[in-house]
Amino acid sequence: MATTIEKSGKNIEEALQAALSELGVTENDVDVEVLENPSKGFLGLIGVKPAKVRVTLKEKISQEVEPEKISNFEVVETPAPVEKPSENSSEKISEETEPAETQNNSEVKEENFDREEVIGDAKKFLSEVFAAMHVEVEINSVSDESTVLFDLSGKNLGVLIGKHGQTLDSLQYLLNLAVNKFDAPQKLHFILDVENYRQRRAETLQNLAKGVAQQVCKTRKEIKLEPMSRTERRIIHTALQDNNKVETHSAGEEPYRYVVVSPRKRVRK
Repeated sequence: MATTIEKSGKNIEEALQAALSELGVTENDVDVEVLENPSKGFLGLIGVKPAKVRVTLKEKISQEVEPEKISNFEVVETPAPVEKPSENSSEKISEETEPAETQNNSEVKEENFDREEVIGDAKKFLSEVFAAMHVEVEINSVSDESTVLFDLSGKNLGVLIGKHGQTLDSLQYLLNLAVNKFDAPQKLHFILDVENYRQRRAETLQNLAKGVAQQVCKTRKEIKLEPMSRTERRIIHTALQDNNKVETHSAGEEPYRYVVVSPRKRVRK
């Protein structure tokens, strides 16, 4: 059994409790050294660091624990003499105790995940960003089990969309990164939209795909579209997947990856 371990957590107390739980001792039985203090970073994104502690069993405790290889069970001494348990009784103790410990850990994780709190944190993050941009935005949300859609409305929100939705995609990426912490027991996927922009953009891309396909069929030459995000490229591919006269594939490197529409090769008989 290790007499020194290092653990990380959102704060020093959480890291310490994780170490004590693994060693099966109390804080009075160990020496604690804080290796790193937690840091929230800028807007909860840049420079985020968890707390890290090094916990060492005190010499007396270490000598007592090592020979016996005591597990995390709490041992209660009684004045009455205790007979040596049989193999069957040992197996029963193991079967009854270990699943209970696993179940408790699972219950703790479920209790630590507050869906409404996470959504509230996401709205707070966006509000701080919009305040820094001096933009007044109303946030309306629609959610299911794992996805939350934030529909943003207000005046002059083109600045939030950017060219072909690039700013909106970047803000959406930062939101998910900021809210879904590295140690969260569950995660929610957040989607940002501005007054149904994404649906209108999808329809525009679908019409573009059909027009390009017609041109490719007419000229029998491939056409390279402008760089697009992965989501938008997928819309082009999907729009033309049932067209038996053209085929599509993506080329280039991110963030300049684009879709190529070319005439489908005729199969010689």
